Amino acid sequence: MFSGTKKIYGIFLIVLSALLVLVAAASLFLGTANIRYGDVFRILLHHIPGMENRISMDGIPDSAVTIIVKLRLTRVILAMLVGAGLAAVGSTMQCLFRNPMAEPGLLGISSGAGLGATIAIVIGANTTFFGMGSAAIAAFVGAMSTILVVYNISRTGSKISPTVLILAGTAVSFMNSAIIQLIMVFRRDRMDYIILWTMGSFTTSGWNKILILFPFLVIGITILLLYARQLNVISTGEETAQSLGIEVEKVKKILLAVCSMITAACVSTSGIIGFVGLIIPHVFRLVVGSDQRILLPYSIVGGAAFLVICDTLARIIAPPAEIPVGAITAVFGSPFFIALLIRSKRSVM
Repeated sequence: MFSGTKKIYGIFLIVLSALLVLVAAASLFLGTANIRYGDVFRILLHHIPGMENRISMDGIPDSAVTIIVKLRLTRVILAMLVGAGLAAVGSTMQCLFRNPMAEPGLLGISSGAGLGATIAIVIGANTTFFGMGSAAIAAFVGAMSTILVVYNISRTGSKISPTVLILAGTAVSFMNSAIIQLIMVFRRDRMDYIILWTMGSFTTSGWNKILILFPFLVIGITILLLYARQLNVISTGEETAQSLGIEVEKVKKILLAVCSMITAACVSTSGIIGFVGLIIPHVFRLVVGSDQRILLPYSIVGGAAFLVICDTLARIIAPPAEIPVGAITAVFGSPFFIALLIRSKRSVM
């Protein structure tokens, strides 16, 4: 852990942000279509407001412009947003529950989204809302419905038991997953679509999804940052927090609602992507400590960079086919999760 001041943490955060920019830029250059680096720069500069007349597009085919602006750029931005959102939620939930295994899917939100999307895929719904397809809309509804069920199961009067909340989330998640499996058995003709969605993908990324997801993340992450200090105190013990004048139950409800909203918004635009909210906060907790005021910004930037890297690998590993990005995050996340379990077992022994 770094023992420096906030200035040092700020410098390292700037370095991490610069790394994110480099990773995003590299992702724009890589893909099955061979587009010259110079053309990529010209296309990007041409689409900056005020630069349209200064940058010539002569010699650049329309197909290259479409690939960069409508395909690669939207994927990079959406991956950044989803990665940032999932990592922020993971960091908050691990601190709130004082559980190193806590992550965005813990409360059954991801499985609820998966069930909603699966139902929409099977019935062939073709409704759109602000450019969002039926699967995405159903995923958001499924995610929010699931958290309402889990919340009501775990609520005792006006209080929420973290242990019961986790158990209820796990039980509902298993139930949702079982229903998805049954649907896949009876509707094998839609199995490929369901599997692709439940493993996560940015194949259908677009500016409409970015514009819808962005306000959810800005509002949600801002609230998480505002409550970071209170979350630090709650993590030391609820009785201690109450003695210091913090309304623990109120803060817990607000944070759970915000985390649920962010997760539902992310999953509805990208499908189920695991491990981002689990491993990223852990990595940076080892570097900067557990102070949410510092850890949360690091997790946000780190999560964005991590998911851009994973999505880039998903695109280029086996061209022209594309690997679901959830499979790539699992390849990185599973060994880390196993190491975490071994470490926890040793600490208990």
